[in-house]
Amino acid sequence: MISKKKKIAGVDEVGRGSLFGPVFAGAVVLNSSAEAQLLKAGLKDSKLLTARKRASLIPLIKRASSTWGLGQASSIEIDSLGIRKATEKAMLRALQRLSKPIDLVLVDGILPIRIWEGPQQTLVHGESQSLSIAAASVLAKEARDALIKRLAKTFPGYELEKNVGYGTAVHRKALLKQGITTLHRRTFLSKIFCE
Repeated sequence: MISKKKKIAGVDEVGRGSLFGPVFAGAVVLNSSAEAQLLKAGLKDSKLLTARKRASLIPLIKRASSTWGLGQASSIEIDSLGIRKATEKAMLRALQRLSKPIDLVLVDGILPIRIWEGPQQTLVHGESQSLSIAAASVLAKEARDALIKRLAKTFPGYELEKNVGYGTAVHRKALLKQGITTLHRRTFLSKIFCE
């Protein structure tokens, strides 16, 4: 049982399976009154929320949280370190941006953050079990999606504004036709070019 008095940061990542751009992570600390406020506002697993609902929750999460942070790891880091290590770096960077000390990190999934030196606990389906993880996921998803949509103007033709870097049929066709950009994850593309 986790004590309610502990300062607990929920951590989650987004963009792990994308072909383009960085992986993002969010970290959020909520007290019980903030949890009640965000639950009432409709916060839940980000995959169950519409884009409009996620966007409306951002200012509420930022205001209600004791502290929050975002971190990312670039496509170059993903290619050089591998996706797991790069994701851990993004999570560590998010945690390092928290303005207050924490007692425990709750990590969505089964894999711990190996480079985090403090106490941590993994939670399978963490977004549905912890509002701080759900809040971290919403912050990270909205921040990453906004970045990829801005980058779509620099890298037209891949429909990044729609697929936010994931391997849709249009994106895969564009890769074969236009080639790889500087922000594509080269280590993720071998199957596309072998098909």
